[in-house]
Amino acid sequence: MILYPAIDLKDGQCVRLLRGEMDKATVFGDDPAAQALAFQAAGCEWLHLVDLNGAFAGQPVNGAAVEAILSATTVPAQLGGGIRDMATIEMWLSKGLARVILGTVAVETPALVRDAARAFPGQVAVGIDARKGRVATKGWAEETDVQASDLARSFEDAGVAAIIYTDIDRDGAMAGPNIPATQALARAISIPVIASGGVSSLEDLMALRDTGAISGAISGRALYDGAIDLAAALTALKG
Repeated sequence: MILYPAIDLKDGQCVRLLRGEMDKATVFGDDPAAQALAFQAAGCEWLHLVDLNGAFAGQPVNGAAVEAILSATTVPAQLGGGIRDMATIEMWLSKGLARVILGTVAVETPALVRDAARAFPGQVAVGIDARKGRVATKGWAEETDVQASDLARSFEDAGVAAIIYTDIDRDGAMAGPNIPATQALARAISIPVIASGGVSSLEDLMALRDTGAISGAISGRALYDGAIDLAAALTALKG
């Protein structure tokens, strides 16, 4: 199982939100590239980046910070937030991003996901963010009637590289991930599932790994708070 350290970007700074609320942001640093380098030095295999402003604006906002991270690091990075058309997908991949994460458009324009996955094999993931099983879009500001499991299944034949499943009520709350829901989703589809939201301890990571069904986990606040030591966690997961 791959551990993805998260760098959430708001106004050019590294932050963490509580349950996706922009007015409940804790700033952890004003040099995202330096943070990315620290994660790389600890041994991470991937970076998970989120343009929080972009998720609300519907277009890239923290582009300069993302580009600084891509310039400073050599490990592959995936990015979500504000990526809603083919031109933006092509732009980010041309700048060296390894994978784009499509969230809102997966609900509103699923054909774009399919077209992008065909055009860029292995470089398109779908972000499914849910409250009580129902998908939320536009930076989690709008809730839909779409079930997370139904949305995931609809992309089974699309060739997407991964599903990133976030339980919004757990995100940033340090309350542990929703393992039953994430495991159920991972077993229901053939697409690799990456868990996000609430990963707050080494025990959480080991529990996700030990399901045998979940291919990755994203952690943010726990790494910044020191609740998870990244280097130690990476070693433990390999063991």
